[in-house]
Amino acid sequence: MSTPSGPVRNNAEVRIAPCGDHFLLTWERGSRLRMAAAAQRLVRTCWAEWNLADHGVEPSRGFRQVLGLADDAPVPGLFDLATTVTPDSLPALYQTLYDVILRKRTTECVLRLRGKGGRVFRMVAEPVRIAPGSLVWAVRAVLIDVTADRRRREAAHRAEREAHREHERAEAVAEIADVLREAVLPHFQDELDTHGLEAAAVYRPDAREAGVGGDWYKARKLPDGRLLIALGDARGHGLEAVTLMAKLRYALAGLAYTEQPVEQLTQWLNEVACADGSESTATAIIARYHPERALLRWTCAGHPRPVLVREGHATQLPAPEGGPDLSLGVLSGTVYSATATPLEIGDIVLMYSDGLTERRPADPDKDTDRFLSAAARCFQEAAPGIGHAGLQEYAERLTACLNDPHRTDDATLLALRRINT
Repeated sequence: MSTPSGPVRNNAEVRIAPCGDHFLLTWERGSRLRMAAAAQRLVRTCWAEWNLADHGVEPSRGFRQVLGLADDAPVPGLFDLATTVTPDSLPALYQTLYDVILRKRTTECVLRLRGKGGRVFRMVAEPVRIAPGSLVWAVRAVLIDVTADRRRREAAHRAEREAHREHERAEAVAEIADVLREAVLPHFQDELDTHGLEAAAVYRPDAREAGVGGDWYKARKLPDGRLLIALGDARGHGLEAVTLMAKLRYALAGLAYTEQPVEQLTQWLNEVACADGSESTATAIIARYHPERALLRWTCAGHPRPVLVREGHATQLPAPEGGPDLSLGVLSGTVYSATATPLEIGDIVLMYSDGLTERRPADPDKDTDRFLSAAARCFQEAAPGIGHAGLQEYAERLTACLNDPHRTDDATLLALRRINT
């Protein structure tokens, strides 16, 4: 309602009821009571006083609403509260009543109400006495709905426990990965020197996966006097990728003893991956070095092609005829072709996984150009020294040059250099 002097606020509660041929008009100043009830609903708080002599109850106006009781439901007596709470809340309730009534102390407890909602209240109770030292004749208590807060805490505790379990799992996975990596990734010294090659390798795990990845490499002597050389990348991350990586690596080591050409080895290895399941795919370079001819014969199963560094110039080796062929594990019965690369003394062949060069968004041509540029620049800035240590230093420098702090995959570099035997 407005007047010339401004709005007028009506704080009275007005009721109109029929009374014969007339209307009965009543009003009362009830705004404070309504505000108090509204405040109780907003903060989910109510209070009551229980008389121990006559068992009477004087509740606040919003007592039933806050506790979720029907408007016509009886207000529970002090000892009736035991029937409204869950069994696990009874010890706390009884201890609180003991402390208030007999010990005459103000205390509090947490009570969970029965029902589907499982609402939780914090009850703060105090003794009511006529004079200090007299007997307690009533219990006065405030009940605060802490359901939301308790649920948030429980959710936080669950998240904390889950994070702790995840941390323990990551540590266990990292420990297993370390053991597997030491078992399957060789450390080169000079064991290939007598066959005309030096080898060096650098492996950089993906930090997000606790050091677990699917990259693998191999370089070893075979009984026929030739060298088996391979580098692959099993699909995915985690222990599944490590398991597939180890399976392919050990399968290749056994197959190589058949002295079959590398295209046959690659075909057999593809069948091993296909038999492992539809998700067990991998890329690989499978090669055999023939010392008597200084010749490297190799296949490419969906992998980045090797790079030849000769007199400081880096070029990507041409793919085998019809290649590069399909990745391992994609299609059973795939036939692979091989190509031969003659090596001169001092030539360096670099095999690498795409994790070393790949950037987002992916562009294979740009990734290859980046690798070629870095390989040539690192060579020209400091030509690899003599011996295994010199080749290893070059591989480390090249890896550091290409490494990206935002890398999302593990990265591997295998360097081979022909030496004079």
